[in-house]
Amino acid sequence: MILLIPLFPLAAALWCAVPRSNRAAPFVTFAASVVTLGLSLAALGAVRAVSEIVVVRNWIALDALAGLLLVLIALVYATAALFSWGYLSDEEHGRRVRLYHANFNLFAFSMLCIPLLSEIGLVWIFVELTTLLSVLLVSYALNAEALEAAWKYMVLTLLGATIAVLGILLLFWALHITGSTDFTWDGLRAAAPRMPYPLLGAAFALILVGYGAKVGFVPLHTWLPDAHSQAPSPVCAMLSGIETSAVLYVILRLRNVFASDAHLHVGTWFVTAGLVSVIVAALLILQTHDYKRLFAFSTVEHMGIMLTAAGFLTPIGDVAVLWQLVAHAVSKSFCFYAAGATLLATGTREIAGVRGLLGTSRVAAGAMLLGGLAIGGAPGFAAFLSELAIFKAGLLAHMYLAIGLLAIFIVVAFFGLLRHITHMVGGDPESRRRRLPAPCLWALGIGAIPVVLLGVWLPRGLGDTLLSAARVLGA
Repeated sequence: MILLIPLFPLAAALWCAVPRSNRAAPFVTFAASVVTLGLSLAALGAVRAVSEIVVVRNWIALDALAGLLLVLIALVYATAALFSWGYLSDEEHGRRVRLYHANFNLFAFSMLCIPLLSEIGLVWIFVELTTLLSVLLVSYALNAEALEAAWKYMVLTLLGATIAVLGILLLFWALHITGSTDFTWDGLRAAAPRMPYPLLGAAFALILVGYGAKVGFVPLHTWLPDAHSQAPSPVCAMLSGIETSAVLYVILRLRNVFASDAHLHVGTWFVTAGLVSVIVAALLILQTHDYKRLFAFSTVEHMGIMLTAAGFLTPIGDVAVLWQLVAHAVSKSFCFYAAGATLLATGTREIAGVRGLLGTSRVAAGAMLLGGLAIGGAPGFAAFLSELAIFKAGLLAHMYLAIGLLAIFIVVAFFGLLRHITHMVGGDPESRRRRLPAPCLWALGIGAIPVVLLGVWLPRGLGDTLLSAARVLGA
């Protein structure tokens, strides 16, 4: 069953690549995503019963942490596929739309493989495939701005990939010196205390910088707002809602390998890099003029929050990080669906150009407000609860300065988000009322369910999964 999960988007991509499949491409993509989500949920349920499923020893395995990420990828893939169906409906159903769905499915395939693999070299390959398979999606509009954004996205993230692979090669060298050949998550953690300090330290620096470029940590974040402002909104939901989290997952799984040597001060580096990202992102949120870039900077902030909490190196901190990971995936993808609905209703990405959205499209206005409150961490939403857990973890770890700075700039980002969104929603409408395509309405409705529910109710199964996944991180 686990091996089938990435095969459905791959099969859908092959179908969409066939000529004369233009009309069927959106349905095939959505059908593949729904089956993928169902299989992913079943796989997570099986993992919860046995703690780990080994499919091919030292190559393919699934534990609670990987299963959680797998379900989040499949969930965002499904809602983004549904939103794409309506988002592109106003355009000509020609070759470009068919190839969009082919690339979209390949992008999902590459991300779904990341949590299924336990061999570090293969994980790196599929992390970089996410860039190569999504760059055409970023440049879908084929205008100067989209091509420039795609070029910057490709150059910066592939540069990061080159740096990261050097770190991975050093890790392999250090593992070889210990006499082990088990180049997996568990194998590295078992051998880490015997690895030479110079190799381990150099690998840590290279991997944090290299993968950090892909996650969007400051100062390597510059590709992220450009790519998110130009890519189609459902692609932004995938990029921002889950691709950055998938790469952060790799860093988190390697954290305790490096933390085995106290001289590396891994926790301090994580907290410092995370806080810098949060502070810079909060200040950029205040001055942005594009609402898609607004949500992109919010992603930089959230990645920084999670890295900071991971730097506490405590069990409660790990649970809070994973809770924030879930909240980010469901809330940020919904935010980009709201941004896509607003773009369809108004025809502009400029915040100043959107006025009276409530009169233009009540659905887009309501989604914008709901998404802004959810991703900003307002009370009653999942991000608020996960951030409270992060504050508690920091206080218990005596990280008072870090928690103080985190709290201040989370509040700054929250009010910056709401200031921009209320400007767009209120006032007299500047464009006529427009009805959104039915698939977009369905995607917004389905996407809103976890956004609303997870703020007031944590299902026991999800709570148990978070605890099991935190044990895998093993702070």
